[in-house]
Amino acid sequence: MCRLYGFRANEPTRVECSLVRAQNALLVQSRHDLRGRSSPDGWGIAVYMDGRPEVERRVTAAYHDLHFATAASRVFAKTVVAHVREATVGGTAVANSHPFQHDRWVMAHNGTVRGFDRLEPGMVAETDADLITERTGSTDSELAFLWLLTRLRRAGVDLDGPPHPAGDLGKVVAESVRALSASTRALGLDKPERLNFLLTDGHSMIASRWNNSLHWIERHGVQDCETCGAPHVDHTTNRDYRAVAIASEPISSEAWQQVPEHSLLIVDEEITVKIERI
Repeated sequence: MCRLYGFRANEPTRVECSLVRAQNALLVQSRHDLRGRSSPDGWGIAVYMDGRPEVERRVTAAYHDLHFATAASRVFAKTVVAHVREATVGGTAVANSHPFQHDRWVMAHNGTVRGFDRLEPGMVAETDADLITERTGSTDSELAFLWLLTRLRRAGVDLDGPPHPAGDLGKVVAESVRALSASTRALGLDKPERLNFLLTDGHSMIASRWNNSLHWIERHGVQDCETCGAPHVDHTTNRDYRAVAIASEPISSEAWQQVPEHSLLIVDEEITVKIERI
């Protein structure tokens, strides 16, 4: 499995403490998470600048790579996706590190598509040719991303066009998770599929919880960080600061909530949260 982190705010925000310095920062989870497992097989951070993601991925363990902390210290953005990998499908390689990117779209996955060796040919066949040519790695996660983008496109989402309503994106993600789960269950495997997907176009953020842990917290108003004691935003006083953080495990001692099992958490452009059953 892996651990992931997503962040959306209406003003640029620093997330270094969440990624590196907090009591259960993503860096800490990469070494030893609440399951007692490490995620040593690569890391990645996607940061949206001027509406487009800048993605950095490495093959080393975040807890062994000083560059992870350096990269995290530079993040000051409204939208961030970060991931530390424990390889289950596909070897340790930069191409297999998350998050994955297509144009303004970014996705990270915490889990495994069970029976992927048997499902892969069908998923490839169901993915648009121009998207499948972008596949550079060997993971179930990257193919699931391209497959999901195809389903969004076929549902009427212009991947290169203006932002689409978050609720409409959520419907496609929910339908896709159900379809992928049904395909894996039809194989009669002993272990459940784990399909925690975190998808964003930089405007909306969609997170699914499917047989894996997922938590979230909503922040209203500028607050001093419990880790460093300082606010993480250069606040515009005439704006109501709003932010939502999503993570596989609670990052801090704040009042994180669990996303209900088999549910979708949707963060829209106004940083409003909805939770819907899949």
